Amino acid sequence: MIKMKERKKIRQYKHKSVRKKISGTAEKPRMAVYRSLQNIYVQLIDDNAEKTLLSCSTLDKNISEKIKYGGNKEAAKLVGEEIAKRALAAGITSVVFDRAGLKFHGRIKELAEAARKAGLNF
Repeated sequence: MIKMKERKKIRQYKHKSVRKKISGTAEKPRMAVYRSLQNIYVQLIDDNAEKTLLSCSTLDKNISEKIKYGGNKEAAKLVGEEIAKRALAAGITSVVFDRAGLKFHGRIKELAEAARKAGLNF
């Protein structure tokens, strides 16, 4: 059985190898996703300027009022829709999706599909 520390190291290794290949710019920022057990966080990052352009999470007031628990698919869907709205308002239409070594499954998949439906291209 794989222990938790080993899983974390495996995920970090995968994330490191993916980050060698992708990076965000001001026109096409990197959409970095982090999920914990109780929340999900998204940032749009310009790696050239080393700045976070936008961020959104289940801890934001307008999202936390709509949900009871931030660690499920419904919460991830709301975060995906909200980050897409904020990005389109800021003039960002396409992003590079960075799932941080996590599987494209469950909450990560719901967030990505909601952002695509709301108008982001990746």
